[in-house]
Amino acid sequence: MAAKQKNLSSSADQSLPDGSDLYFAIVVSDWNSEITDALYKGAMKTLKASGVEENNIITVRVPGSYELPQAAAMLAETQSLNAIICIGCVIQGETRHFEFISQAVAQNCMKVALDHFTPVIFGVLTTDTFEQAKDRAGGKHGNKGVEAAAAALRMAELKDLMMPDDFDLVDPFDDPW
Repeated sequence: MAAKQKNLSSSADQSLPDGSDLYFAIVVSDWNSEITDALYKGAMKTLKASGVEENNIITVRVPGSYELPQAAAMLAETQSLNAIICIGCVIQGETRHFEFISQAVAQNCMKVALDHFTPVIFGVLTTDTFEQAKDRAGGKHGNKGVEAAAAALRMAELKDLMMPDDFDLVDPFDDPW
């Protein structure tokens, strides 16, 4: 697997859309904060480098990765955002807890995105070891927070192209009579 050894973060910021008129939220898990803080800093740096004003970025901290989709849903429901970035880190332990948390977070981040027509970026590391997480939070494999922010910028641009502000969603089950 060539991508296994590649630092993808170095190419993440090439040709990113201008973010000067965009609004983002970053939801960050406090669990494994050494890792999540590094991912957060990478995401913030990338958004700012693309022209996003700091006051156009809402930061919300949650206890753990399991709470990321809940906070993302609250933000999607109450804020006008171009995208939401969820940042967390789940490290394999000796029990199946890792599987349940990882699967629930991934599925529910996607559910929030689909339910609210707002891109929700899965910036959650799911690694076997703490060392692997460090390698992906600014180490030899780059910073996945940078990649999450790049994805958010690109998806925000896509949303703007596909669903302009004057776009009216039609409910196919709404009775027109």
